[in-house]
Amino acid sequence: MCNSPQYTIHGAHHHFGWDHSIRPVQSVAPGTTLEFECLDSSAGQLTPESTVADVASLDFGKVNPVTGPIYVDGAEPGDVLRVELLSYEPSGFGWTANIPGFGLLAEQFTEPALKIWSYQADTLQPALFNHEARVPLKPFAGTIGVAPAEPGLHSVVPPRRVGGNLDIRDLAAGSVLYLPVEVAGALFSIGDTHAAQGDGEVCGTAIESPMSVALKLDLMKQQTLAMPRFTTPGPVTNHLDSAGYEVTTGIGSDLMEGARAALSGMIDLLCATRGLSATDAYLLCSVCGDLRISEIVDQPNWVVSFYFPRIVFE
Repeated sequence: MCNSPQYTIHGAHHHFGWDHSIRPVQSVAPGTTLEFECLDSSAGQLTPESTVADVASLDFGKVNPVTGPIYVDGAEPGDVLRVELLSYEPSGFGWTANIPGFGLLAEQFTEPALKIWSYQADTLQPALFNHEARVPLKPFAGTIGVAPAEPGLHSVVPPRRVGGNLDIRDLAAGSVLYLPVEVAGALFSIGDTHAAQGDGEVCGTAIESPMSVALKLDLMKQQTLAMPRFTTPGPVTNHLDSAGYEVTTGIGSDLMEGARAALSGMIDLLCATRGLSATDAYLLCSVCGDLRISEIVDQPNWVVSFYFPRIVFE
């Protein structure tokens, strides 16, 4: 996992939502290395034996659990928490689902769907989707953040200025995330680990997968930071680039509608050229395809592109 983490934070120590009144499970000094056991985003409601019927019965009060919180000694509002992501230890199990009412094309995909994944946790060989599609893996944590200053319980689903459900796939091993501190001790938590995800996570789920994460927490005193930022060692797409991409676009005056059009065009293309069902194409796009803003200055229309890596079918 990493060189001798000083603490292991077990998955039993998880919470749902952000609330600075939640009692920390551990206090640590800046510079401490920890290992976190992270649950999948269903909190174990979905298992290798689950069927699509289990998607419809999910308890949404128990989604996106995060392990923690951790109190960092000396952290005060106005400081920055430095989170160095050292390594990930995947489980080999994952799932991807279409959850009715959720996702970029929720109005088009109204029925639940579920894909159960089994992958090689030690080698991280591309995971089998069907008889001809394999998805390259890149483990990372989808939800990572600190407690907000506002009192009360806040949903873990939307991202926030203090982090949270960022779903940035480049927060992989080797990256360093910087988070603005708003409360004493910072109260850091992490979870929602993924084995793979495309930029945009368009159906609302990635390859949701429980795993352990090793990281180091450090403190930067009285630094100005309005929103999270991170550094990554790169390259960030070498697991996908080698065979090139198929790309569809959405063009218009609304970026969200452009994103939907670009994604819909890719789903249509995959159905026509690869014989996939629309639902399978939607799930596959979510775990390995990338939404990108290609042009945003030539008003009144903007260009959103959807990149699908051809290596998936090789």
